[in-house]
Amino acid sequence: MIRIMDFDILIKNGILVDGDAHNKSHVDIGIRNEKIGVVQPNLESKADVVLDAENLIVVPGFIDMHSHSDFIIPVVGSADSFIRQGITTAVAGMCGSSLAPINPQNRDEFIREMISSSPLLSDVEISWNTFDQYLNEMERIQTSINLAFVVGYESLRIGGGAGFEKRFPTKREIEVMKQLLGDAMSSGAFGMSTGLIYAPQVFAETSEIIELAKILARYDGLYFSHIRGEGASVFDAILEVERIVHESGCRGGHIAHHKIADKNLWGQSSKSLGLIHSINKRGISITVDSYPYDRGCSSLITALPPWAREGGVEESIKRVRDENTRRRIISEVEENINEDTSAIWENWINTAGFENIFVSTVESEKWDDITGLSITEISQTKGLDEWDVFFNILQDDNGATMVTLRFMSEVDVRRIMTSEYHMFGTDGMATTPDYKSGIDHPRSYGTYPRILRKYVREEGLLSLRNAIAKMTTIPANRLGLPDRGRINPGCWADLVIFDHKTISDTATYENPTRFPVGIRYVIVNGKIVVENNSQCRIFPGRVLRFKSPLF
Repeated sequence: MIRIMDFDILIKNGILVDGDAHNKSHVDIGIRNEKIGVVQPNLESKADVVLDAENLIVVPGFIDMHSHSDFIIPVVGSADSFIRQGITTAVAGMCGSSLAPINPQNRDEFIREMISSSPLLSDVEISWNTFDQYLNEMERIQTSINLAFVVGYESLRIGGGAGFEKRFPTKREIEVMKQLLGDAMSSGAFGMSTGLIYAPQVFAETSEIIELAKILARYDGLYFSHIRGEGASVFDAILEVERIVHESGCRGGHIAHHKIADKNLWGQSSKSLGLIHSINKRGISITVDSYPYDRGCSSLITALPPWAREGGVEESIKRVRDENTRRRIISEVEENINEDTSAIWENWINTAGFENIFVSTVESEKWDDITGLSITEISQTKGLDEWDVFFNILQDDNGATMVTLRFMSEVDVRRIMTSEYHMFGTDGMATTPDYKSGIDHPRSYGTYPRILRKYVREEGLLSLRNAIAKMTTIPANRLGLPDRGRINPGCWADLVIFDHKTISDTATYENPTRFPVGIRYVIVNGKIVVENNSQCRIFPGRVLRFKSPLF
């Protein structure tokens, strides 16, 4: 017996697994002052709370490399769907959308676009302008998880002045964008994200992005990207990331939710991953994340051709209401014509079909009975043409409709998650069933338990240690968080304790807000937030700020 010190929490007899190749049975962990104090067998010390982890797995808290939780945390900080599946840290500000910075000169336009993307924000007092003010405000919000923020390119483009215009920003506008990004990086942003299929970023040329990424290089930040194409153009889109990283000199690129989103290309992940491998061998650091589902989730308005989205949501809806414009859209989609040769277009309707586009959330009461159905099923139910359903939902919902898209193959999903430069992310929100406005995607509730159930325990595709590394240590290393994602003395006490025999996701596309089972405890910064599959209403989460080693 070894008596070391007194602890706030003492975890006894756990099976420790982490990404540093630790896999030890009957290990005790002493937690004191929010951090891990001692890790060794047979600790005999006093503790305020003793947790019996006999036959249970003890791992670092899961790090979600790709979330949109910034759009829900200001409304509900409890983050139920994330903390209940073991996520203790979420990276937010992805796909080019973030809630800061805001240029006071473009404030009204910015807030209008943010609320159109997330109507819940209409109830939030947006009091900040700078990224530092935004992080300070997020620190005042009580939350159960840690948050790491990146800067969205849409925010920078609106702030600079080019906004939703299809043109290269002026020299002055580029300088304003650089200033906004530099201020954000110096305030603790982890990098910059783009979503190059979404307006206005679909109008951003590669050289424009490179100019901004040069600011990332000054601060050792990462470039995160929902790349310009995930179907037929996926290989060119990956090469664009390489070019941006190489010519800007930034630390590295990270490709969001890597997938092959075109049934005509299913199986081609072997080629895309081979390309990423060769890029890394050339000395350009590129990593990816993915989620364990064959459906994606996005905004229905993104199915419109790029030219139809110029000017923002209001202008897009005006076009959708016009019969002549509708006919042009139908013709271009069905014939897969891209008259806007400067912008790659992900033509979901053509490649996936209306039968594989399912309405997940809708704001209009007129359409509140169709969530969960595909456009094809809705047309059959309502006795309407599929195109009429598509256009009418868009205009009645003012472009706020979200959809899930069944356009991936299980072969590619499995191959990507086992690849060398991969880690996991939800692409979801840290939400709660109380704020469910329709059928959401199960990834917000079940991503990490699904991996541990399906791909580790049942199928053996991943070893437990490899899966845990992709959930914890590897993303911590990528983000530059040496004191998280591992179980070592001195690290922050973010831990998950689960039963490997029973851990399971229960969320489905039909019932996506079901919590997982098998997770006994989740600890965030030394505080127990989940106990025996029940959430404690305490909020120890923190805003994490990137500290550049260059300064």
